[in-house]
Amino acid sequence: MGPHPAVAAIRLAVRRVLHDILTDHGSTTDHGSATARGGLLVHGSATRHRSATGHGGDGDPTTPVPHEAPHPGPPATASPAPHRRPAPLVLVACSGGADSMALASALAFEAPKLGVRAGGITVDHGLQPGSDLRAAEVALRLRGLGLDPVESIAVTVGRDGGPEAAARDARYAALDAAAERHGAAAVLLGHTRDDQAETVLLGLARGSGIRSLSGMAEVSGAGGRYRRPFLHIDRQTARRACMVQSLPVWDDPHNADPAYTRSRLRHEGLPALEKALGKGVVEALARTAQLSRDDADALDAWARQAEAGVRDASGLLECAKLYALPPAVRRRILRRAAIEAGAPAGSLFARHIEEIDRLITGWRGQGAINLPGKVVAQRQGGRLVIRQG
Repeated sequence: MGPHPAVAAIRLAVRRVLHDILTDHGSTTDHGSATARGGLLVHGSATRHRSATGHGGDGDPTTPVPHEAPHPGPPATASPAPHRRPAPLVLVACSGGADSMALASALAFEAPKLGVRAGGITVDHGLQPGSDLRAAEVALRLRGLGLDPVESIAVTVGRDGGPEAAARDARYAALDAAAERHGAAAVLLGHTRDDQAETVLLGLARGSGIRSLSGMAEVSGAGGRYRRPFLHIDRQTARRACMVQSLPVWDDPHNADPAYTRSRLRHEGLPALEKALGKGVVEALARTAQLSRDDADALDAWARQAEAGVRDASGLLECAKLYALPPAVRRRILRRAAIEAGAPAGSLFARHIEEIDRLITGWRGQGAINLPGKVVAQRQGGRLVIRQG
């Protein structure tokens, strides 16, 4: 009898992502219980030598060849073994909640079968009394699953962008540092389909563009570091997987605190939408995210190709050529130019890009536009100049 359907679903999702990571890592894998590399079987973070069995695998010199007399000459010098890349390390970011604990358990189960080393990171934001003790407990649970290395990282949460954004920035900075420190190939995040639906609604409420409506990507971060295996799995499936495996979970009180926008959306907004529109709202919003991402990716690619054709010999943007482009393509080029000039991407909003765009489409001699990061955009002699002020 196989595992519970919820457990099978989360394991399959993690297995697919691990296969992708191995492909990206360039590893040669064996789809059996472990990965063979130069006579070593790799199981999680440990390795053991495989004895010669007479099957002749990997050019085993102990396997006799029938009817062949021993060579009377001096012993042959063994050729050096081909260089093999070490087994990749994959970390799971775990808060102790149901989503991330389900992810950690699935990683611990699947990684050894594919010859992947698996570890865990928990971040202590220090926002609640006893958070350090809870982080230590989560780290203990991760070690109990067999993950290694496991690390608990305390961070200081600032105030920029509000409490939720500040906590997220501190968390990702800690995860980036941990990934670099341990040489991890990837960090798995436990965002579910429900989280994706909430992200789409938040972007819609802010009046953001199609990129914001595309929600969270399955692969993101520098070099594709962050992977989200559960974006097609609902939150209840992850919680059920923890329950049937008797995995203890921690419910963050912040997730039920109406002071936080996402919490209000989760407990009031989405239920109201489902009551008004019927079930299936979460699935529809997640599907919208994927469709929006496909469109946004296509427009980004178009903008990258078009950018070279709208610059003059000195590299300045020509307003007449920009005007001829579709607005969605033009505004992407303007955004990229502002970021390259030093404007922080996280502080560059749609209204900023619209103001720059009016220098192209509504030119009436207006002055320079001040952008975040002390960047200035102005029109000079039919050219758009975006630079540090």
